[in-house]
Amino acid sequence: MTIDNDFVEYSNFKKRENITLSKNKKFKKMINNGHDFLIQRIKEGQPIYGITTGYGESGCNAVVMQEAMELQENLYRFCGVGVGEYLSEEVSKIMLIVRLISLSKGKSGISYDLLERFEILLKNEIYPLIPSQGSVGASGDLAPLSYIAAVIAGDREVTYKGKIRDTKDVYKELGIKPYTFKAKEALGVINGTATMSAIAIKAIEEFEVLLESFESFIAAIYELLICDTTALEPYVHKSKPFAGQIESASNILAKCKGSKLTQVAFSRCENFQDEKCQNIQDRYSIRCAPQVLGVVRDNLEIAKKWIENEINGVNDNPLIDPIGKRIYTSGNFYGGYIAHAMDTMRICMGNMADLLDKQFELLIDHKFNKGLGENLKINKKSTHHAFKLIQITLSSLSADILMNTNAASLYSRSTESFNQDKVSMGTTSARNFAKQLPDFANMLSIAFLGVAQAVDIRGYEKCSSTLQNRYNEIRKIVPKLLNDRRMDIDIKVVNKMLKEGKFA
Repeated sequence: MTIDNDFVEYSNFKKRENITLSKNKKFKKMINNGHDFLIQRIKEGQPIYGITTGYGESGCNAVVMQEAMELQENLYRFCGVGVGEYLSEEVSKIMLIVRLISLSKGKSGISYDLLERFEILLKNEIYPLIPSQGSVGASGDLAPLSYIAAVIAGDREVTYKGKIRDTKDVYKELGIKPYTFKAKEALGVINGTATMSAIAIKAIEEFEVLLESFESFIAAIYELLICDTTALEPYVHKSKPFAGQIESASNILAKCKGSKLTQVAFSRCENFQDEKCQNIQDRYSIRCAPQVLGVVRDNLEIAKKWIENEINGVNDNPLIDPIGKRIYTSGNFYGGYIAHAMDTMRICMGNMADLLDKQFELLIDHKFNKGLGENLKINKKSTHHAFKLIQITLSSLSADILMNTNAASLYSRSTESFNQDKVSMGTTSARNFAKQLPDFANMLSIAFLGVAQAVDIRGYEKCSSTLQNRYNEIRKIVPKLLNDRRMDIDIKVVNKMLKEGKFA
């Protein structure tokens, strides 16, 4: 993946391998032209925000040209106020790439030399150690991105070869000289939306695996609860042509193919008189699953498009136009699109958790599971309780997810002497979406344990090949539940399989 001023597609971005900076002479000239124009304007005495003035509310304070470099150094120093858990190496890596993409558009007034510093960090797998909290998501992700600027300058800490090290020691070991920021360059690094974007990217990638795995679980529910596939028929969903709904119904129906358990479309209506205890329709949590997940899938595509636009945009301030000879003071650092995308995805996750909670209750409750028995017990002794308590854990996790669905974008805080009086809270929303993923993964892990147990009861040979494959993966490691035992270890084992995409 070569970074220049071209558009990077989200699907290509997922590879994140062999990141190189274009060495094309025209590209280098385009980048340096912006910086040269900026220096020219500084020499002419034009006041330029963050370069010959202080920052934020201190923008009324003039700075002479001789102090411009000191101003850049002090910027990443006083912004080094992050707290909380550290972001993962992968998120830190994504932040470097995302910021490099933005700065490579030639509208930030930085030099090509600075871009090369990002390439050096990526090539040597040196990742800044970045606290996750401290950004309100406007004027950029100032606090977290200051850790990238500091590392470029040879300061603070990094992760290198799996260990936390002082940046200066790693630089000395590799023969890398600390970088001295030119005018605008530290501001160009930290005045952007790379933190919220990186967290969102990583979370969305993990979410897609969970969504596809959830559709596998729903297909299993259709089989194990002897459901009617009429509700999955293409005619139904093309009649209300939302792309996500059509895709979800198609996925679930395909995963049911070959099952001897599901009731073939229209058969329940035709055989209604022969099945007097059978409702002519399945419950909403089953019948409406494509409609629930369709909304999720369509919102997912919107979120991915907005993330793609964000990482390919120029989101710092001021913007430099060396061709039109203009300097634009503006607000592209406002992370509203990421904030709203992540707020929406958190609501989607809440709906998925609520749906899964209801479906799993149907699977283990003898009043609804059509002969699978009380709590999926194989051992019928009254002293055994099987999946009774594990369902409570699943339901507890759904509550944790649902409590984390309030829109962070509505919690704008007025900061920095009321200069930043309306902020996006994009990083907060992205972090909270990421926090929902482990809870839902544990819910699904429990759900698949229940699926495997239900297969043992219903009969392996009656299941579709898709369900048999999921069952085989679980039973390679987790034995059927014959006698009550601790199941927390089983949950962890299935969780690992889930994250590896074995149920997608």
